Amino acid sequence: MKDFLKYVLATVVGIIVVSLICTILSVITLLGMASKSTKSVPNDAVLVLKLEGSISERSQDNPLGGILGSNTTQLGLDDILKAIRNAQNNDKVKGIYIEAGDFGGATPAQLQEIRQALLNFKKSGKFIVSYGDQYTQGTYYLASVADSVVINPEGMLDWKGLAFQTLYYKDVLDKVGVKMEIFKVGTYKSAVEPYFLTEMSDANREQITVFSDEIWKQMQSEVAKSRKFSSEQLNQLTDEGLTFKETNYYLKKKLVDKVAFSDEVPQMLAYCMDKTNAGDYNTISVTDLAASTSSEPKGTSGNVIAVYYAAGEIVESSEPKGTSGNVIAVYYAAGEIVESNQSSFGSMGEIIAADKVTKDLKDLANDDDVKAVVMRVNSPGGSAFASEQIWHQVMNIKSKKPIIVSMGGYAASGGYYISCAADYILAEPTTLTGSIGIFGVFPVAEELINKKIGIHANTVKTNQFADFGDYTRQMTEAEKNALQTYINRGYELFTKRCADGRKMPQDSIKAIAEGRVWTGEHALKIGLVDKLGNLDDAIEIAKQRANVEEATILSYPAKSSFLEQLMDKTKNSDSYADAKMKELLGTEFYNFFINLRSLDKKGTVNARVPFYGNFNL
Repeated sequence: MKDFLKYVLATVVGIIVVSLICTILSVITLLGMASKSTKSVPNDAVLVLKLEGSISERSQDNPLGGILGSNTTQLGLDDILKAIRNAQNNDKVKGIYIEAGDFGGATPAQLQEIRQALLNFKKSGKFIVSYGDQYTQGTYYLASVADSVVINPEGMLDWKGLAFQTLYYKDVLDKVGVKMEIFKVGTYKSAVEPYFLTEMSDANREQITVFSDEIWKQMQSEVAKSRKFSSEQLNQLTDEGLTFKETNYYLKKKLVDKVAFSDEVPQMLAYCMDKTNAGDYNTISVTDLAASTSSEPKGTSGNVIAVYYAAGEIVESSEPKGTSGNVIAVYYAAGEIVESNQSSFGSMGEIIAADKVTKDLKDLANDDDVKAVVMRVNSPGGSAFASEQIWHQVMNIKSKKPIIVSMGGYAASGGYYISCAADYILAEPTTLTGSIGIFGVFPVAEELINKKIGIHANTVKTNQFADFGDYTRQMTEAEKNALQTYINRGYELFTKRCADGRKMPQDSIKAIAEGRVWTGEHALKIGLVDKLGNLDDAIEIAKQRANVEEATILSYPAKSSFLEQLMDKTKNSDSYADAKMKELLGTEFYNFFINLRSLDKKGTVNARVPFYGNFNL
């Protein structure tokens, strides 16, 4: 009896302690949320744009990563752009300080959008200063807009050109006794090549050569213009091996403006503000300035465009909608396209779960306050079936109100599938899009299971296709023919969706399809997009098409609150482990292992670009 009472008492004490801890965490969380809701901007402030870690389309808290001491930093493109815009329009902010660090994973289009925002900022007459111990290509591409580019005396400027590398798994699979049965449509649909080739096909080499040259020329031209010399001069310097030059060489060639240590930078910033001492000004972070109330000018009309994130599900918002009550909805569709959260195993980072996205888009279509929808697409594609479901809801919106697509770094294959029905499509010049084609991959592990491991399977079936997909045996010719016919039919549907959406003959779409990837600049020439521009441009077109002058801009889907993120142990554990794996393996090897582990989870037919995040920026 004594032991029983002891255990009961221990259990009660444990419950009280746990409840107390949860209460404290909740209070801390709520206080943190309150402090983050709006930030006041101090006088004489400098926005510190710290370029380190990785970038996503939207910022999102990762409380578990912070608790576990993760060194991985993730910046939200939305926060960066909003902070720069607020800095431009707030008189308290006097300039921007770009601190170049270990910043990777950004696509050229994302960098291009940030760079354009920095150029717009300079129109205000305020200063930009950048400093780097080492400049990667991506950070130098951004920093080159600065009034003063500063580098550490022993620093490095890693400006060398673009390179794409693909890993080929065939020999590894042969060694372990696994064969991949490949089914595809599209000469350039090269996502499956690593499974059955040991080197790049001529078609894939051709498309990568074309779009990488286009991207590099764009980046090189913009940097050369900012640094006030020709693209030819910059290209010549690039081929001299800038990475290994002394910093005085960078200074001599006008690639940088000053060589200094990091502790000398604060005094430089003070000088830019006509201050005597480094302590005479304040700094503000991207996150804090993005959360601040902007003092944007209202113009002569007095109309206000309020930009904020919707809270909760897609329902009537309690936030003010302006005097007009009109809403322009910005819907973010970022990541690999999957059928549901349950089928997202092996997806790299963000996902577009069709079951949720279709519900969200249907709600937006039925919301009378929403006058137009801007869908921000940053996706390499994924499940063809899921893409079709999202396409259907885009058509549903289109029948009721304007829908505009703004393409980010990628809107390729399935990413283009879900975009093609929109009323109007915008892309950045360096967006990767197109890749209109589909494929299926089936692993056959007969040799591994039977000969190497020694397991033998026997099957009894009533019909010839009853055990279709059994990886313990070779596929029959009937199964191969049936699946290839299915893939062909999917390709016909995909090209028809594109032809109908772009108002082009299907044969014309097929001529530029074949799985080929195009830059946004090239896609404009061949009719796959309507205009080169960014998200702000897309919002303006949405307002014009909806015939509204005053509107509130709401962003969807709702971000998870800090408390929801903290309580979602599975999501936080997965994202933390995912970040650590990428950190340990690097993007290319991480993608290799994730792809192999998830082949049986990705569905029968896929519409996916052959590479994702492989830029050496």
